[in-house]
Amino acid sequence: MYLGLDLGTSEIKAVVIDDQGVILASEGEALTVQRPHPHWSEQDPAHWWQATQKVMARLRNKLASRWPEVKSIGLSGQMHGAVLLSQDGQVLRPAILWNDTRSAAECDVLTQQAPGLHRIAGNLAMPGFTAPKLLWVARYEPDIFARTATVLLPKDYLRWMMSGEKISDMSDSAGTLWLDVEKRDWSDEILDACGLSRDNMPSLVEGSEPGGYLKSDIARQWGLKDNVVIAGGGGDNAASAVGIGAVNAGDAFISLGTSGVLFAVNDRFRPNPQSAVHAFCHALPGRWHQMSVMLTAASGLRWLCQLLGTNETTLLSEISQMNAAEQKLAPLFLPYLSGERTPHNDPVATGAFHGLTHSTHRAALGYAVLEGVTFGMADGLQVLQQAGTHIAQCSLIGGGARSPWWAQLMSDALAMPVMTHRGGEAGGALGAARLGQLATGAVEADVCHKPEINQIYTPDIERQDVLHRRLATFRLMYQQQVAARQLIG
Repeated sequence: MYLGLDLGTSEIKAVVIDDQGVILASEGEALTVQRPHPHWSEQDPAHWWQATQKVMARLRNKLASRWPEVKSIGLSGQMHGAVLLSQDGQVLRPAILWNDTRSAAECDVLTQQAPGLHRIAGNLAMPGFTAPKLLWVARYEPDIFARTATVLLPKDYLRWMMSGEKISDMSDSAGTLWLDVEKRDWSDEILDACGLSRDNMPSLVEGSEPGGYLKSDIARQWGLKDNVVIAGGGGDNAASAVGIGAVNAGDAFISLGTSGVLFAVNDRFRPNPQSAVHAFCHALPGRWHQMSVMLTAASGLRWLCQLLGTNETTLLSEISQMNAAEQKLAPLFLPYLSGERTPHNDPVATGAFHGLTHSTHRAALGYAVLEGVTFGMADGLQVLQQAGTHIAQCSLIGGGARSPWWAQLMSDALAMPVMTHRGGEAGGALGAARLGQLATGAVEADVCHKPEINQIYTPDIERQDVLHRRLATFRLMYQQQVAARQLIG
């Protein structure tokens, strides 16, 4: 058996698969985010480890006598986070997360100090990435920066706790801005621009290669054997791609989780930083990928439900009962509750409803949120196409994939077939388990197949005109927001 751990923003998820890739058991443990100041988003790494321990205990109980058959552990996790360790391995401050936007000014500093940034890292400097976070720490918490011996990404902190090894993989490391993405190696130039060196970085392996072994004391505590290999693993989206079988050039998927991602696999490094497209290494050797990334996706629906005092199931049911005339008259929504990445690279963009009236009901607000996220995906698709990437169809994964209604809206707005898969909700955890299996010597073609299709959604031509008009207004709303900010300074 092979175990996959996915360290998300809101939950630690884990699955166990067998040699045929069948999911035998799954578990999860919720996490919370701390926001002590505006634009801040942090978590205590100790809470990740506590949640991991709970998940492992539950899986052990579920699988009972079969539990010792686990041969490997694969890791997936939220990207871009900064875990700062001292020389003696102490965590120096709470981890700064991917959706933390405090380091906007430091992005400009990094761009000036590292002239080769766009060519080497293949991405714009954005507050979500790891490198600007360290410049912020150097500026505002110099004592902590001076004591920082190692910077680890979130999933790699779990690896360190499990194995005592400071190791990362190519896909997750590409999201730091310190990696030469084409060469798949740390960039001395960009590290130096941040006052760091290779000595502060973990060693690198491919996601499907061994990246440490479970320590004997942890193995005994968890009831596992001493020789359990820990795979290099991957950033959450690259691992999700492995789980959904998006491993060859031309494969693509949409992920609707806390954030939203449109992911396309490439057989070479294809950066397009001008449009805030991300270009990273894949979790498998010899492959890269492009992503458009929204900071708010399914989390926008959760936010609205909390405001309205309802739950997602109820609200989605009410939305699905709206007719075409009601949808046409619904408000428009900018989903920029945490700023935005692709295509705007605007950390201070804000969410907004447009077109509210006395007759606006909560289902109309819900429709506006789902549509706004969908239109954000359409913006991402547009810039990927402008970069020369052709996507003929997409798989759909993540929490949002549980809504057939939203899947159909995605197909209509993007004008392409959208597929859901059995087990697609497992996402990064399934991909991590598959990477764990590969790290034991399994053959990629046998492991990284596409899961069984659950349903295919094809575009409804009759909705195209209305959606295109609303999308044009949606784009104009953002332009007006930018103009208003400039006007008032």
